[in-house]
Amino acid sequence: MNTKELMVLLNKCWMSHDGMWFFHCCQEFGIEAANRLNQSAIASLAPLEIARFKKALGYAGGDMTTFDQFRDFFTRAAELVIPDFMGGRFFFEEKSTLTMEMKPQQCFAYKGMQRIGVIDQYECGVHYRIECWIKALGIAYQTVPNTNHCRMHTEGACLKSFRLSFDL
Repeated sequence: MNTKELMVLLNKCWMSHDGMWFFHCCQEFGIEAANRLNQSAIASLAPLEIARFKKALGYAGGDMTTFDQFRDFFTRAAELVIPDFMGGRFFFEEKSTLTMEMKPQQCFAYKGMQRIGVIDQYECGVHYRIECWIKALGIAYQTVPNTNHCRMHTEGACLKSFRLSFDL
């Protein structure tokens, strides 16, 4: 097994655990509590992930003060934990903007929430995780659109932009 295959396997195991955790929270406490608990877990995990990514990628101790630094760091970090099977891609078409697009009907979270029957009330943990990473980096941002509901479910497509602000 090569490194990329190992990364995909480990990420699939992690996403399966995450999905099972969410499913059991829904069964035990309901979708509102599961969304709230999911967001709490993501928010508390993000600073740990960012610190680990920074250390592993040679950014330990350094702040992201420019968009170019952020783009380089984010691209490299995303390669570690966001493999192709998740159904998404990131791009930087506009200056100081990170855009995330999920392939139509292919987002792993969308498919999982459909399977367990809560897609109409699911608050997107995928987008929230990216928001929490940006917060953990200390970067001000705005999201467009500013919604947490699953856009794949409501609009048949998912595209979200994170407009970043750097104080120089």
